[in-house]
Amino acid sequence: MKFSYYPFSLRFRHPFTISKGTKTHQPTLIVELEHLGIKGYGEAPAITYYHITVEDMIRDLEAKRVLLERFAFTEPERYWHFLHHLLPGNPFLVCALDMAAWDIWGRLNGQPLYKIWKGDPSKNPTGDFTIGIDTVDKMVAKLKEQPWPIYKVKVGTADDIAIVKALRAATDAPLRVDANAGWDLETALQLIPQLKELGVEYVEQPLAKDNWEGMKVLFEQSALPLYADEACVFEQDVARCAGHFHGINIKLTKCSGITPALRMIGHARELGLKIMVGCMNESTVGSAAIAHLAPFIDHLDVDGPLLLAEDVATGLGFDYGKLIYSNEPGLGIEYKGLFEK
Repeated sequence: MKFSYYPFSLRFRHPFTISKGTKTHQPTLIVELEHLGIKGYGEAPAITYYHITVEDMIRDLEAKRVLLERFAFTEPERYWHFLHHLLPGNPFLVCALDMAAWDIWGRLNGQPLYKIWKGDPSKNPTGDFTIGIDTVDKMVAKLKEQPWPIYKVKVGTADDIAIVKALRAATDAPLRVDANAGWDLETALQLIPQLKELGVEYVEQPLAKDNWEGMKVLFEQSALPLYADEACVFEQDVARCAGHFHGINIKLTKCSGITPALRMIGHARELGLKIMVGCMNESTVGSAAIAHLAPFIDHLDVDGPLLLAEDVATGLGFDYGKLIYSNEPGLGIEYKGLFEK
């Protein structure tokens, strides 16, 4: 099981701002595994507020190189368990390696991953397009620049209602808002009824990730469905979200890969939770992995390649919220390194 890795800092089309800060580039690490002459690819973006850097991931890869390359690969689930114990402090890196293993598995079996999992793409939810925080005028301009059937709006400012009102005046498309834990309970209770009047579908992570008491109150009073993001990182978090959120946002990078994400989908269904799968501004490599889960979920947020001005692979397309698969085996992508979109 030979491996290589490629660090990048991918430029955004526009500076990307959420309640936690602004960035102009997305640092990310692409990993390449090779097994029996077949190469598979995975990705892990570095996210500041999760305190994992590309340099951390490279350090851990090199420290464990001998063990990683000696592993006898048989199937992805077994490989994930090996990685989970080998790299317990770096779920982002585990995700990238797990993703690459699934890519190899699909290529070995000659099928796209969604077909291996018996998914039906006709059931895919429509994907949204994210509008990052900016001045109201610039947020409206971003919306008009990218006509789309659904928009996800980043909030968590003093002007949240003014922002949503301006966007609503510019489009009849459904809106979703993501506070990234930027509100307190009082603010959420005040804003959510107004957001409902403005045609917002649901609110993602309104309160701090550890404010479970506040979420219980908000869950009981909210006029809109509430989705956990920062409060739902790993598999064990799914059960706790029941009774505090109406749904969860599964992100491959933070939960440590495709393997646990599949289990989280099953667990959420058992608990009656709605499911969205979200992105962390991955290139086409990581976004393709997310896209193969689309037949099994309720809401889709996989617009990383649309937000980035640079990409490292081809094989996943977007047609006004609809995913276009290449239908090549595995992730269905071709890694090319850095090239201009």
